[in-house]
Amino acid sequence: MTSMIDQQDQIRALIEDQAAAMRAGDAEAVVERYAPEIVSFTLAPPLVHGPAELRDPETLRGWFAGFAGPVDYEVRDLHVTVGGDVAFTQSLNRMSAVPAGSQEPFTLWFRSTVCLRRDGGRWLIAHQHQSTPFYMDGTFAAALDLEP
Repeated sequence: MTSMIDQQDQIRALIEDQAAAMRAGDAEAVVERYAPEIVSFTLAPPLVHGPAELRDPETLRGWFAGFAGPVDYEVRDLHVTVGGDVAFTQSLNRMSAVPAGSQEPFTLWFRSTVCLRRDGGRWLIAHQHQSTPFYMDGTFAAALDLEP
């Protein structure tokens, strides 16, 4: 039986592998870690992304094509909680890239929660939730200037 520490290490490696695949623009490597029933609440519309879209590498390739060059991706302050065959992580993530047709890069810090389940000894991502806070001062503008 795998210890809790070993399971946490496996999940940390999976999350870092996901970040490395994002930096490499490797759509297949990103989607291969998704459970068949994955659902994601991402920064981009719509409100919910389902498995047919998320598990299709062509969808992610299209997203990567929206940038002039690679996407830089960092996971910071990763916390992992494991309970049996389910686990969740929380972290602060940074994405930086140059949108296609733009000369200027953007950098965005956002919050991330990833829920995983173990299937046949392998951890798979079953749910992702990403969010950016917004100012509640009446402008309701996304708080894109925040950094950890």
